[in-house]
Amino acid sequence: MNNAELADTLVTHHAMSKADARKAVDDLLAAIVAAAGKGEEVSLAGFGKFKLKDSPAREGRNPATGDTIQIAASRKLTFAPAKAVKDALNG
Repeated sequence: MNNAELADTLVTHHAMSKADARKAVDDLLAAIVAAAGKGEEVSLAGFGKFKLKDSPAREGRNPATGDTIQIAASRKLTFAPAKAVKDALNG
């Protein structure tokens, strides 16, 4: 499922125009990214939590040459599903 399909779901279930639904989906995702970028945890009740995770710099290997390389530190957005979502996915 992609952004357009999510917007189509809103159109079907909430009598919205396609443009308004697409804007709502885009605004929601932008709000999640903005909050996570500030280091805030985004918790959606019954769905899960989005958190920012810092990965430290580390050494790695170039698979083609075997040379040791330095992998830069980075920040990643992680998602932990709520129990209800886990239960729904696992039957």
